Amino acid sequence: MKVAMIGHKVVPSRRGGIENVLTTLCPLLVELGLDVTCYNRSSDKVENEYIGTVKDKKYRGVRLKNAWTIKARGVAAMVASFTAAICAAFGNYDVVHFHAEGPCAALWIPKLFGKKCVATVHGLDWQREKWGKGFASKYIKFGEKVLARYADEIIVLSESAYEYFKETYNREAKIIHNGIDRPKLREADKITKLFGLKSEEYICIISRLTAEKGIHYLIDAYNSIETDKKLVIAGDTSDTDDYVSLIKKKAEGNPNIMFTGFISGDVLDEMYSNAYAVCLPSDLEGMSLSLLESLAYKNAVLCSDIPENTLVAEDRAMYFKKGNVEDLAQKLKTMCDNEQHVNDLKKDADEFILGKYNWRDVAQDTSMLYKGILKNKKKGSVG
Repeated sequence: MKVAMIGHKVVPSRRGGIENVLTTLCPLLVELGLDVTCYNRSSDKVENEYIGTVKDKKYRGVRLKNAWTIKARGVAAMVASFTAAICAAFGNYDVVHFHAEGPCAALWIPKLFGKKCVATVHGLDWQREKWGKGFASKYIKFGEKVLARYADEIIVLSESAYEYFKETYNREAKIIHNGIDRPKLREADKITKLFGLKSEEYICIISRLTAEKGIHYLIDAYNSIETDKKLVIAGDTSDTDDYVSLIKKKAEGNPNIMFTGFISGDVLDEMYSNAYAVCLPSDLEGMSLSLLESLAYKNAVLCSDIPENTLVAEDRAMYFKKGNVEDLAQKLKTMCDNEQHVNDLKKDADEFILGKYNWRDVAQDTSMLYKGILKNKKKGSVG
């Protein structure tokens, strides 16, 4: 079975949730006997962590092809999805798998050529603040309508997304959660040399710097309490320079708030491994890989009480009311002052999450979904 993946920036990479998912999932699909091709945006490059892993345009058995695009904010993703969709339409693929709602605006192209098409909705992207209420948001919503009408199967990550597609489009979706592998715990070394951080001396958030991640709430809450724990914000902009400027302005004057920029590899392992606690104050999530990773690294987690968090972490995290800075500050202070409670949250957090979610199960479920649609007659044609 030959499968084409469309909608990401570049594989292999950790620069975004979709990239992280495909970097992990696609090699596992190859192990199951599938022939997988990822259409990378021509404007994006593999980061240093992965350079040595790509040989002969392959990453762990996954074929890598470029989808031509224009390197410009708001345009790169749209152009790349259409050029990739055209290539896939004329390519020898059994299944074309689109990721995220925006790229699905081009899903009709391979569908027109008789390809079976799958769409994974990693989140209701038109709701994300960075796209505003203009063309970008409307384009993403158009992509959602296209996938709802033409996709042979829709994959969602949460029960709330399942209900959304059922109620809005009367479409049944398949819930296939993200997975997690056991990470490698590391002592503080590089993070000490690079940032002066020592084990158990900081609270961190590891995230793209976008408004829906709620980093502004966290900075406001942190600034309102007294603690000797530093606040470390690890991540990079995602076409959100104005928001990054806003949160950095909020952090001005507090030397205990640190921005590290994008981190990966050993530095990322060390950041998770040595945190006193991890905070995830999101307003909106599909299924947070950062939440899965935080628990897998045996961290105490404080996160917003959105269903996408509570259904994953259950009673293994502390929650605050979404968007409520006062409640977040109170819970943050409680964690900083109560080391025993933090240790209780850390206890067996890794075994809990690793037992609940597994990438090999995700790969098996995804492969079975492909096989199912290839056995069935086409559910509808474009027209």
